[in-house]
Amino acid sequence: MNVRRLIPATATLAAVSLGLVTLSACGGSSAADDAKGPGGKLNVIASFYPMQFLAEQIGGDKVAVTPLTKPGVEPHDLELKPKQTAQLSDADLIVYLKGLQPAVDEAVKQSGAKATVDATTLTSLETHGTEAGGHDHGGEEAGHEGHDHGHSHGEKNATDPHIWLDPVKYAEVAKGVGKALEKADPANAALYKKNTDTLVTKLDGLHTAFKDGLKNTATKTFITTHSAFGYLAERYGLEQEGISGVDPESEPSPARIKQLQKIAKEDKVSTVFFETLASDKTAATLAKDTGLKTDVLDPLEGITDKSRGSDYIEVMRSNLVALKKALGAK
Repeated sequence: MNVRRLIPATATLAAVSLGLVTLSACGGSSAADDAKGPGGKLNVIASFYPMQFLAEQIGGDKVAVTPLTKPGVEPHDLELKPKQTAQLSDADLIVYLKGLQPAVDEAVKQSGAKATVDATTLTSLETHGTEAGGHDHGGEEAGHEGHDHGHSHGEKNATDPHIWLDPVKYAEVAKGVGKALEKADPANAALYKKNTDTLVTKLDGLHTAFKDGLKNTATKTFITTHSAFGYLAERYGLEQEGISGVDPESEPSPARIKQLQKIAKEDKVSTVFFETLASDKTAATLAKDTGLKTDVLDPLEGITDKSRGSDYIEVMRSNLVALKKALGAK
């Protein structure tokens, strides 16, 4: 009797042990998923909207993207909260643009995070100008050797970080972000590759729309509050005149305002552009003093309910409409 009882008891013990192993294995898988982020998604932190847009478009439902710069916040002078800084250490991937937000650059460095992608390493950056607020001369036909003096922010030979406003350069960054996601999450690499290709196709279409839409214009010069459009100006043969430099909060000198009034007259400028996240006071004053119209040209540093579109593509197309109108496109 004791022997007969021993056999099923041993079998039962083995089954229980096997069950525990199975549960343990399942528990380990769940823990791994939780480490990825909510719902087992890849935990991606993006520095500001243009990086957020790429991560969301390419990552799809396999990623949970947390932006460091909230909607409506001007990104250049962002100050991070301790909680945000702590989040960087736990991220599966950090997508940022070095040189635009000093606080983010320092936090990424201090976090020790290994899985990071800096957008400035994914395309070529250009040094624009020798003094703040000068004349931009660019054009695709010039091989991108234009001279944009509007980005130096008071410094000589400053590198312009606004690469996302050139659809061609932004597509190059998109490809790099896609590869970073593939590396961070190999199980979903095929999906990331497919989504990257889809986004690049959209950006190619946007580039074609700008190239065709701005080919024939009455003037090539536009005045804008914030000197963010140097790459766009070079790509499509335009001339940007920034009231301020790379920092939208910087104040132009009286000499710069006088220079802009002269340029507006000589180049037959019709419109002074302002933007959604920065004050339009100076732009409005310049427009009034020179008898010019005002309109919005969005540098797409953030999306709010005031934006002319719900995402990057829509707002860029709105920018194209505004430019065509202001420049007298035929």
